[in-house]
Amino acid sequence: MDDTRTLNSSLETAAWGALFIWWGITELFNFLPDGTGAIGTGLILLGLNVARSLNSIPTRGFTTILGILALVWGGLELVSSVFTLPFELPVFEILLITLGVILLGREILHARNA
Repeated sequence: MDDTRTLNSSLETAAWGALFIWWGITELFNFLPDGTGAIGTGLILLGLNVARSLNSIPTRGFTTILGILALVWGGLELVSSVFTLPFELPVFEILLITLGVILLGREILHARNA
């Protein structure tokens, strides 16, 4: 039990370190396309939960949801900056829909398993 807590703490510390390095890189190099920072952040948060899962540590729903939302947000920003769309993507509204789908899906899965 103590080893699991220590490992989880180490994984969280490594993820925070990776986040700070990534945020610094995205701020330092302004030539990166829009959305790159959010995509990297989402991958780091989801990677943390993958590492937890591979080490038989329970994953955290909060960081999973934040990771998915960051990936969607970054993807939408990247699409907007790379492709010339004749309209503006409603990013906030799409994020709200994504969050609603995640929460509703989790509740449906919990109800099925109960």
